[in-house]
Amino acid sequence: MNSLSQLPSVDQVLSSSKGKEMALKYGHNLTVEAIRSSLDQARQEHLTEGSAIPDLNGIIKHADGLLSHWFKPSLFPVINATGVIIHTNLGRAPLSEEALQAVSEVGGKYSTLEFDLNSGGRGSRLIHAESLFQQLLGVESALVVNNNASAVLLVLTVLTRGKKVIISRSQLVEIGGGFRIPEVLLHSGTDLVEVGTTNKVHLSDYENAYSKETAAVMRAHSSNYAIVGFTSEPDIQDIAASAHQAGLWFFDDLGSGALLDTSQFGLKHEPMVQESLSAGTDLVCFSGDKLLGGPQAGIILGRKDLIDQLKVHPLARAIRADKMALAALSATLGHFLKGEALEKIPVWQMISASQEEIKKRTLSWRKSLKLGEVIETKSMVGGGSLPGETQPTWVLALDVEHPQQLLAELREGDPAIIARIKDDRVVLDPRTVLPQYDPDFITSFEETWRKFEKRS
Repeated sequence: MNSLSQLPSVDQVLSSSKGKEMALKYGHNLTVEAIRSSLDQARQEHLTEGSAIPDLNGIIKHADGLLSHWFKPSLFPVINATGVIIHTNLGRAPLSEEALQAVSEVGGKYSTLEFDLNSGGRGSRLIHAESLFQQLLGVESALVVNNNASAVLLVLTVLTRGKKVIISRSQLVEIGGGFRIPEVLLHSGTDLVEVGTTNKVHLSDYENAYSKETAAVMRAHSSNYAIVGFTSEPDIQDIAASAHQAGLWFFDDLGSGALLDTSQFGLKHEPMVQESLSAGTDLVCFSGDKLLGGPQAGIILGRKDLIDQLKVHPLARAIRADKMALAALSATLGHFLKGEALEKIPVWQMISASQEEIKKRTLSWRKSLKLGEVIETKSMVGGGSLPGETQPTWVLALDVEHPQQLLAELREGDPAIIARIKDDRVVLDPRTVLPQYDPDFITSFEETWRKFEKRS
């Protein structure tokens, strides 16, 4: 008798108690697809490799594994123990509890996204964050789009298309994902005019480039690199004043979006949004998920007459922020308005964490895990902010024979732990693990360590 006839039918698997459970959990059609795939694989392996024919339980187990794999999300939370605060690959800035609650409430219910409660008619999604920026920074107007790259593209497309924009050669930056300022200018239809040299630019370089075709002067802050040595450039207020005197407007792509002074935490001073505005900038744009500490967003602040033109352009609709981003951003701005950013916004909690606090938590990790050595090293802000800047920190350092293997196994934990290697040791930095997640970290690490020891 052909041994393939021993394979159960699809109906046999479906009618089993486990088959009914899978169909209820995953849906009938997908369960049938998984069963058929499992049966096909069993037939193929038997015919080509002579493998034994699995019984009913074997097919059920394989089909259940397939369904579980198909439904496993590719986007899920991890524990960042790398010491890189704004880790681009790990989602940049984690949101505050209040921002998460705002997202949950707005995302799970109907909302006033574009509804005016007073009139009972259509409202505007543009007002929600704008009113908060007006209160916080005293700006005339604000516009929120989906990210800062979109913000830059919108400004240039609407306001300088077919005209010239002057920018220093030292600011022709490329950020993550191949986003290049010269290419953005090109795609916006703007004619780029480079002035100065890579390391030096003078105010006269800008002024000598002014022409009747010039629309604006632009500055792109070097938030992800630093030029050191024999360098100089004019102060932002001098560039803005010169542009205004020539009848031009001045645009500042600030990038990081710092509203607090980073120098108070032993870091280099990162140019702040308030400083750009007070220097006479007509429009400033920056990210919502870097040093602002909120959701992914591109924020444009400044002159109402310019932003009004941006708001009505078709591109603004294509790149607009959604209701959940606006809810999270509004909650984040609320922390700044209340003066509680250091206590509530995770990025600023991590930046402002004291050495004593971090060392205490590292010692607690070692006591719980009964492993490693507590050593002093450096954390990074990351995320295209404060290039090369570090903060002193304490980490738990582990000497293991195969450090890369341990990193890989930590990434398979539940929750996954992302760590790094320094001097051939696996290091775990509490600075980027909020204290409330310490129990999850300890549980996941202990489970991974037991498996790692057995394999080593």
